[in-house]
Amino acid sequence: MKIAVLSDIHGNHYALEQVLIDAKKLNVEKILILGDIVGYYYYPDRVLSLLNNWDYDLIRGNHEILLERVLNGDIKISTLTKKYGLGHKLALDNLTKKQLEYLINSPDKKELIFDGVKVFICHGSNWDPNYYLYPNTDKEILNRTGEVKCDFIFVGHSHYAFMHKNKNNTLINVGSVGQSRKKGGIANWVILDSINKSFEIMETKYNTTNLISEAEKLDPENDYLIQVLKRNSNEK
Repeated sequence: MKIAVLSDIHGNHYALEQVLIDAKKLNVEKILILGDIVGYYYYPDRVLSLLNNWDYDLIRGNHEILLERVLNGDIKISTLTKKYGLGHKLALDNLTKKQLEYLINSPDKKELIFDGVKVFICHGSNWDPNYYLYPNTDKEILNRTGEVKCDFIFVGHSHYAFMHKNKNNTLINVGSVGQSRKKGGIANWVILDSINKSFEIMETKYNTTNLISEAEKLDPENDYLIQVLKRNSNEK
């Protein structure tokens, strides 16, 4: 079976749409999503609509946890808007109650088996959904992911795609579909072939023009949301 592993879509349906086009061409049968459907950008409703056509499993990320904290009254939505932009507010405004409950009540981690291949998915790390794993993270820390008894452990959260071979498994950070912090206009994800236990870190190009225009209109004071979409690209 060919399985696509995605993370950190962040309301960017433009990027997701192109990823799903590539996934279909590659005969992907199953999608695993490692959290952060919401946050930063503006269309989690369209993201969920696109995913409705697929067989997928979902865990929540730190941005779904932030939504839960808003709904519980632990933090104010204005606090998230100031730091991350309008993405969370628009998620609350445009997602149905059922969709919000689905996202915030999803598990933090999950173990799955495909054709005898054991896969462990989590958002940041197996010990903390908010822990960032980067390509230059100390190897002793990366090796902690080898404590999980599985063939592959998939994470996201840091928005940087990379792999690390442990003694007992292979760690793969799938990067971010919606907001790569390595290069703007690139959606990173992973395709896993459970029959031969092979994988590939994918780079799918998408057009950022409309999203940049929307960020300039909706979040003119949050320059980061725009600049990260232009990072190391031809956009100026």
